This record gives sequence, C-alpha cells and structure tokens, in this order.
Amino acid sequence: MTLTATTPRQLAQTGLSVTALGLGSAPLGGLYADVPRADALATLQRAWDLGIRYFDTAPMYGLTRAEHLVGHVLRESDDSYVLSTKVGRLMTTARAGRDLPPEPPKNPLDPGFHNALPFREVFDYSYDAIMRSYDDSQQRLGLRRIDLLYVHDIGPVTHGDAHAHHWQALTRGGGFRALQELKAAGDIKGFGLGVNEWEVIRDALEETDLDCCMLAGRYSLLDRDAEDTFLPLAAQRGVALALGGVYNSGILAAPKGGRRKFNYADAPAEIVAKVEALRSVCDDHGVPLAAAAIRFPMRHPAVTCVVIGAKTPDQLQQNVDWFGTDLPDSLWSDLDHALSSSQTV
Repeated sequence: MTLTATTPRQLAQTGLSVTALGLGSAPLGGLYADVPRADALATLQRAWDLGIRYFDTAPMYGLTRAEHLVGHVLRESDDSYVLSTKVGRLMTTARAGRDLPPEPPKNPLDPGFHNALPFREVFDYSYDAIMRSYDDSQQRLGLRRIDLLYVHDIGPVTHGDAHAHHWQALTRGGGFRALQELKAAGDIKGFGLGVNEWEVIRDALEETDLDCCMLAGRYSLLDRDAEDTFLPLAAQRGVALALGGVYNSGILAAPKGGRRKFNYADAPAEIVAKVEALRSVCDDHGVPLAAAAIRFPMRHPAVTCVVIGAKTPDQLQQNVDWFGTDLPDSLWSDLDHALSSSQTV
C-alpha cells in the first residue's frame, strides 16, 4: 500500500489508529512568531479537512494557548480524532506574594512563545501534579477524552542539575503511577514520554512499560543520533514512536539561504554545510529536500507516524504534498553517503 499522509497506522497495543502524518501545535502556540487566532484555527480545520486525524498539543505551547485552539476545532468535529497532550508542567499566575518556586534555569531547547497567555510554568512530575495536569488540560481543551499523555521534557538537557529531583518525582514520587492509574481506569489509552533526548526514554523503560513516545529531532535526515541504539530498543519493547522535529527546527524545510534554525537556535556553520550537501543530492534527484526530510523517519519499522507543525493552511498543505512526493529508492543511499562524507570533512 502506498503511504500517504492519511494512511492509518496502528499505534502499538493501544488500540488506537493514527494517520501517518499528525499535526503538532507548537507553532500555533507562537513558536518563533505569533500566529493570529484566525490563521491557527484555519490551519487546524484544514488538517481535519485533509483527513489528518492525529493532533498533538501541550500546556507549554503558548502557555496553554495551543490547547484552547486545538480544543475549539475538535469540539466541532466528530470523534474520529486521536489526541495527545503532555504532563510535567503546571501553569500558574505569578501574583505578588504567591509562594512559588524560583524560576528554573533557562531551558536551552525552549525558545519561548510569542503572544503566549499570561501564565508561568512550574515543573512538577509528581503523582498529584500529573493528575492535576490531566484535569487542567481536559478543561482547557473542553473535551471528554484525551487519548495519550506524554511526560514532557524530562531529561538532563532540559533540567540540568534539577534533573535528579524531577526524575525522583516521576519515579518514586508517583508520576508514573498516576499515568498507570489513568490508563487502568480507561481515562487514557496510553502514555509515554515527549522529549528531545532518547536516552531518558531508555531510562524510563527501566521503570515502567511505555506505550508510545514522541521523540523530536533525534532521528531525522540530518541527525541520526537515535538510530543505532534506541530505535531497536523501542521496537523490541513494543513502544510506538511518533517522530517530531523532522525538519530540525526548520533548517531542512527552509529554502537555500532561508531561516537557519537547528535545535531551536541559530544553526552552526557545520550543520549548514551538512544541509547543503543533502540539498545538493535532492536537487540531483529532482526532489525537494523537505520531502526527503518528512518521509525519512517512516522508513524505519519502529516509527509509527511523523508529527509536523504548520502556521497557515497553505504551509500545512505544502507539508502534506511533500509527504506524498514520489521518492526514488536510490535517493536514500545517496543521502546517506553525502551525510557521512560531510561528517568526515
């Protein structure tokens, strides 16, 4: 069967079926630039009209703005969607005199959100916080069900010296137990991690069984970090993988000389050189670099779907078209060779 954006894909043992292409909502929450409400809602509606049925969001995106937007559209649709959101951050107002923990150190993978709602995030992975986060998300979404919960941004890259504290809350402090109880009660169909660090998913599998995980940026046309060690482990343990960050913060989708962001920051010269080497191969084959990037993760049997973001309906349509591009088999070996050659230069 030819793979298209709307091809149904079984999500491991959850009983859920997602479309091969899902829509992420970080851009609609104002990642890198503000997205007017009308554009955000039109983008979500276009996804629905195109047959996309997997939608991912998080309290972090726009400091709850994205959850409100996603819920607004899905409430007006039938129940054929699959919806994931995330836990690990509670949202609060920083009113004077309130007993709040000190501001955490700046997360190097958090570029901030434009036109975000007036809340402050407080990291908390404990039992009570996971339960409250789930309830809060339901209210913001205005929906009776959330299918999947991802533990968001747990890991030493995000938290630095505070990682051990947060890991303790998630493990010994009952965070995973809360997720297990929500699944056992039928409130959710599955849970896992939503992270940029595959190593922490490996560590989590020592603590509990995971149904599905969202991994951003670590298995892409440009970054193969998770390929040799983690993807085989996920397949062995029956963990479904939704791959985000397939454009590595946009550099693989930008035109030559366009915006060069990598891992949420300005791309260093060596990354730009690798991208241009990959682009040259794609040009030789007569295909867009972005088309190769969006389809690359689907070549691995451990990957169930790709989740992309978009700011406008036209941008979303472009992603769907790229996903459906006919790519010659010889392209992949040529891209592998170009990447390995650029790494040895």
